[in-house]
Amino acid sequence: MKVLVATEKPFAAVAVDGIRKEIEDAGYELVLLEKYTDKADLLKAVADVDALIIRSDKVDAEVLDAAKNLKVVVRAGAGYDNVDLAAATAHNVCVENTPGQNSNAVAELVFGMAVMAFRNMYNGTSGAELKGKRLGIHAFGQVGRNVARIAKGFGMEVSALDPYCPDEVMVEAGVVPVHSVEELYKTNQVVSLHIPATDETRKSVGKALLELMPKGGLLINTARKEVIDEDGLAAALEARPDLKYVADIKPDIADALNEKFEGRVFFTPKKMGAQTSEANINAGIAAARQVVAFLRDGIDRFRVNK
Repeated sequence: MKVLVATEKPFAAVAVDGIRKEIEDAGYELVLLEKYTDKADLLKAVADVDALIIRSDKVDAEVLDAAKNLKVVVRAGAGYDNVDLAAATAHNVCVENTPGQNSNAVAELVFGMAVMAFRNMYNGTSGAELKGKRLGIHAFGQVGRNVARIAKGFGMEVSALDPYCPDEVMVEAGVVPVHSVEELYKTNQVVSLHIPATDETRKSVGKALLELMPKGGLLINTARKEVIDEDGLAAALEARPDLKYVADIKPDIADALNEKFEGRVFFTPKKMGAQTSEANINAGIAAARQVVAFLRDGIDRFRVNK
């Protein structure tokens, strides 16, 4: 059987070596497609493969149509909105992610951006400390739990909202459960976003929620840009000169926000949450192991489509 690693943004070389070992030790063939710029290259490469490992690469109906032998796609990372799940199910292709492998890397970035924002983007003026501030975590999955752990080290008071997570899990982690999105934003000076982009969450965070935040409020987004109502964000920043927004996902209106709210907004040039060598290796090797488990034993523990 043949396994394709298709990565427009390649894995680190050491991660590729680890992936190769997992795949070849299982008796399968590994094929690499790295730094491709034309979708046609991907369509050609998937034609005869049984498994596909990707990062942020898009797998849509056209790709699935071209992949006649494809049985499983593993997205190395937690988010999987770059894969058309309905089309995959229609093609009888299992889709999996690798939850938790990038979570510490993303959580550390949250605090890198939080410190920068509280120190006024390092512009030389007097800023503030995180110690004693209230932090609200919007979704308490693997990343959110790592954010809570690190926040404790900063001496922050932590609460979280996640209707899919039992209160006792939060309490055990030293986190106060919150049961409405309005309460989360109203009671926390810092809110860290970790919700996925779904029909329910797209454009769900905008002016109404941001204006509930206490004076000096900071919203940190290491999730997805689609969950932000960008017009509402701009309106909130206009109405509340004390608010700040930082993200590792560049908004569609980034230029306008930077021009109008200089010193109060910051965006990384590309999504940086998982961009550490450790996360790169962890996610890649986890993806390879999941491919082997599926092809050899039919194990689909991390399946995300029905």
